[in-house]
Amino acid sequence: MLIPKRVKRRKQHRGSLKGAAHKGNIVAYGEYGLVAEEAAWIKSNQIEAARIAMTRFIKRGGQVWIDIFPHKPITRHPAEARMGSGKGAVEFWVAVVKPGRVLFEMAGVPEDVAREAMRLASHKLPIKCKFVKKADTTAENPEIGGEA
Repeated sequence: MLIPKRVKRRKQHRGSLKGAAHKGNIVAYGEYGLVAEEAAWIKSNQIEAARIAMTRFIKRGGQVWIDIFPHKPITRHPAEARMGSGKGAVEFWVAVVKPGRVLFEMAGVPEDVAREAMRLASHKLPIKCKFVKKADTTAENPEIGGEA
């Protein structure tokens, strides 16, 4: 599972999930991508489950990129603990995902194989996702180099 090697501060506030993704919203490395349509926290084990589902389907052919990383620590108090005594211990790590964010990218496989692999991966995630091609994301962002 993905977790940071080291962090400056181990505990964070919850933050906000408002708005759309301003960065990480184009397919940069591969030919195809999986884009989030909702905002959510995606746990490191969900990212890993989606990655395994994709790589098993494409039978280790092609290449897969993971475009999200779980930087945010989520803390919990133990069950049946009394109130107070500070913030709880880090329980798991999440990636903050907003609508429009590219989650995974893929190259080196035919489109129908990539589409099915991404569909299997999206079932492992707690949000709705859509399959996109590289040309679709650059056309939506004219400052990147596509048509307006």
